[in-house]
Amino acid sequence: MSKPAREVAIAILYQSDKILLQLRDDIPTIVYPGVWGMFGGHIEPMETPLETMKRELLEEIGYVPTCLYEFGTYGTEEVVRHVFHGPLEVGLEQLILGEGWDMELVSRGDIIAGQAYSKQAGMLKAIGEPHRLILLDFLQA
Repeated sequence: MSKPAREVAIAILYQSDKILLQLRDDIPTIVYPGVWGMFGGHIEPMETPLETMKRELLEEIGYVPTCLYEFGTYGTEEVVRHVFHGPLEVGLEQLILGEGWDMELVSRGDIIAGQAYSKQAGMLKAIGEPHRLILLDFLQA
C-alpha cells in the first residue's frame, strides 16, 4: 500500500520581469539538493496551503507579500504542490535568507534555459525541473 502524497505550498514572487528563486542547500539527503527552486515547504496538519505559504515565507526570507494569489495545483504520486504568486514589494537586500544557499531574481531567459548564476556558488546552477515547468506555465499565463 502506497503512502499518500505529501503536500507542499510554494510561491512565485515576482518583481518587474524577474522571479525570486532559492538555491537549495547542496546536501545530498534533501530533495533537489543544489538546484534553484521556489520558496515554500510542507503543509502541517490543520494548516491551509495559504497559511503554510505565509509561514514558510516568513521563516525562509522574513517577508510575506501583501497579496498572495492561488496559481494552481500540480500533483504527482509523491507530492502535491499548491502554487501561489504575488509581488515582491521590497528590494532583495531587505530579505533575510533563513533557509537555502542563495537567492536571486532570475530572468525569463534563465528559466527557459533551465539554469541561473549563483553568486554564492560562483557558478551556473540548474533550476529544478518541476519548478521550472511550473514557472514556464506561469510565464505563459
